[in-house]
Amino acid sequence: MTVVKVLELVGESQQSWQDAANQAVMEAAKTVHNITGVEVSNWTAHVDDGRISNYKANVRLAFVVDSERHAPKA
Repeated sequence: MTVVKVLELVGESQQSWQDAANQAVMEAAKTVHNITGVEVSNWTAHVDDGRISNYKANVRLAFVVDSERHAPKA
């Protein structure tokens, strides 16, 4: 049986919203294995002097739970 878990994150970037989403995925991939998808739920930004200075992307990452990796040993 396959179980998928969803993790909510906020990525940040000074470049773009797409880069903010990519940053969240890349950082999560350092410790979360089996990432299968991402959903962007919200785009926001910080504004300084009438210009966007920091982009933020709220993302939900889906990953397959590796049941054998964490199974208790008999």
